[in-house]
Parts: sequence; structure tokens; C-alpha cells
Amino acid sequence: MAYYLLKKGYSVRALRRNSSSLKTITFVFGCYETDPKTLLNQIEWVEGDTTDYYSIEDNLTGIDAVYHCAAHISYWLKEFALMEKINTEGTANIVNACIFKDIKKLVFVSSAAALGHDEHVTVYDENTPYKQSPMVTHYGISKYNAEREVWRGSEEGLDVLIVNPVIVIGPGGWTKGSSEIITSIDKGLKFYSNHITGFVDARDVAQATIALMESGIKNERFILCAENLSWRNFFNIVADALGKKRPSIKTPEGLVNIVTFLESIKSALTGKRPFLTKDSVKNALVDQEFSSEKIKKQLGYNFIPVEESVKHAVAAYKNGS
Repeated sequence: MAYYLLKKGYSVRALRRNSSSLKTITFVFGCYETDPKTLLNQIEWVEGDTTDYYSIEDNLTGIDAVYHCAAHISYWLKEFALMEKINTEGTANIVNACIFKDIKKLVFVSSAAALGHDEHVTVYDENTPYKQSPMVTHYGISKYNAEREVWRGSEEGLDVLIVNPVIVIGPGGWTKGSSEIITSIDKGLKFYSNHITGFVDARDVAQATIALMESGIKNERFILCAENLSWRNFFNIVADALGKKRPSIKTPEGLVNIVTFLESIKSALTGKRPFLTKDSVKNALVDQEFSSEKIKKQLGYNFIPVEESVKHAVAAYKNGS
């Protein structure tokens, strides 16, 4: 987000914790710039934390618009309370500070995980009612609760927008999140799932979100999805880009449940984060297709094809790994 804002000539103030590293953002900027530090030095970094209301309020002085992208992503039930604190309470703090400081517009980067799960829905769009089910992750619940805070802000007079990206493809963070897929396939991942979900380029998430901020649209949500693919097709695209063997074994869902159970026991005994959790496998065990027709029609936005997104991310992975 910060990269495209700077390239468009905006002044950017970014909130960071005093313990935060700039290693990943420096790497990501380096994927687009030969001299990333020159552009990075244009960011006004301020220290704060979304869980500390006053640090947000203090740092909003002189700001017109806010992009709220911060979140804690975890599929470990043990960290649900932490996600509620950072994702939900942190969002409430940002909303309250924006209202107090008369911010013109807040855009909240949520997630498709916050849209719920309804086995009777074929394609999710912005009008699909939220439905709670056992297939909704605790991360998704925390983001849904965060969205409720944003909508509450809109009722109190704050202009807001919510974007719901699907699985995001982009460089950086190779050992966590969706980028870990590239690392796993590079290391010889053999298993695949035929279930379907949506994918979108990180560049599209940033540029579409900025376009919505610049528009006169307010108090609406927009799903960001380039294509819906089976995990098998997506893994094949990644494997081909890496020059690796495609995953060839269909994942037996019964085996996944057994491994997840054994991992939970191991985690309980050791206190360490499990390799697989019930939440982490939910995306691979359900079919969820998503529509981005709304943003295409209202803004004329065109998304980068998934194959191109994968090639771009893999090139960055090879250069930086």
C-alpha cells in the first residue's frame, strides 16, 4: 500500500511498533525499485500500537485518510484471544480515533475469511449474508468482529470502506501466510486438494484499495478476487513457475483430520505451535468462489491474471531466498 501511495505522490505516515523490523518492507520495495531505501526514506514512521488508543490518536494529527491494514493472522486456537485483541479491539481503537480526529475516510483491509461460510452459496458477493459455521476460522471471526466496529463507525458519521481480499499472492514473508505456499512447493510438497477458492495479486489489493479511497464511494464493501481456482490448479501454476514437480497426491481428508488431531496432542504436550490445526486446513476442505463484479463495474478495475501474479512472486522468491 505504502509503495503505491508514495509513487502517486502522497505523503505517508506509517504506524509501527518499537519492536518492528523493516526487513520485509525493504525487501518488497526492492521487488519494484532498484533503490528501495530512497523511497522508504520518504515514509514518516511513527511508533504506536493498534491496541494503544492514545498512540493512534496522537499520530493522526494532520492526517486526512487512514488505511487500516494491520492484523494478527493465526490458525492456532490458543491465539484467538490475541487476534480478538489486535484485530477487533485494535480496529475499535482506530475507528474511535478516526471519529475523534475528524478523519475524512477510513478504508479497512479485511479478509474473505470474514464473509462466513454457507454451504448453500455457490458464489460469494457483497450481498451474501454472513453465516457462522464450523468451517469459519477463528481468524475469520476476529475479522468479522472487526468489521462490525467499522460499520459502527459509519453509523457514528465516519466515512468507511471495507475490502475483502481472498488468498493474496505476492513477494515477502516466505515462511508464513499465503506466501508459504511457494516455499512448501519449492521444498517438494506432494499433496493437493481439488477444492476451490479465490486468489488475488497483492498489487491489486493495494491499487484497488487506493482507487476506492480516491473515489466518492463510501460505506460499502468490495470483494477483491482475480480468479477462482482449485488448489490443485494453483499448486500446478506455482510448481511450473518454480520448475518443480507438481504435487501429485490427492489429500485424503480423513488423513488430514488424523494428522491435525495428532498435532494438537503434540502441541498440548510441548506448548509449541502445531504444524497443522483445524483452522489451517479449513480453506482446503471447502469450496468457496468469490465475485469481484462490483468493483469491476463501479471502477472499471481489471485484475492481474493469477499466472502472472505467481510468476512475479516466484521471481522475487528466487531473487530473495
